[in-house]
Amino acid sequence: MVVLPELLAANETYAASFTKGDLPMPPGRQVAILTCMDARIDPARALGLEEGDAHVIRNAGGLAAEAIRSLAISQELLGTREIVVIHHTDCGMLTFTDDQIRQRLSESLGPDAAAAAAGITFQPFSDVARSVHDDLETIHSSPLIRPGTPVTGFVYDVRTGRMSPVE
Repeated sequence: MVVLPELLAANETYAASFTKGDLPMPPGRQVAILTCMDARIDPARALGLEEGDAHVIRNAGGLAAEAIRSLAISQELLGTREIVVIHHTDCGMLTFTDDQIRQRLSESLGPDAAAAAAGITFQPFSDVARSVHDDLETIHSSPLIRPGTPVTGFVYDVRTGRMSPVE
């Protein structure tokens, strides 16, 4: 299934009525949101955000270790002063181990992939709330994040759309 033609058609419709081309580069709400790449999460809708409001950084699991570079740039060059971390229920990161993903990559993509995957920690986790807590610690302890930055963590429920705070 090729979806590119549909995506390009949707973009034409979007661009035809686009009026936000003059938004400033720094996010207006001065917040960076770190969340998972899961397609069931739409951070803008879930948080009432519009274009220009926030930086949204996404990766598998919404992991801070992979996002520190982006968060540092967001803060230092573009003025964000608050960070929100959102993980979610029923996360794919709960479903595998490093060895399992390495084996699968080796079987499906061959020896070059196996060699490349051997050097990667894919960072699966077994507890969503614990992973949020770990990411809060990673952000708070990073020398690349401004001291005193408010950093808050949540677990988003993919079935209800509600977010629960993680201490």
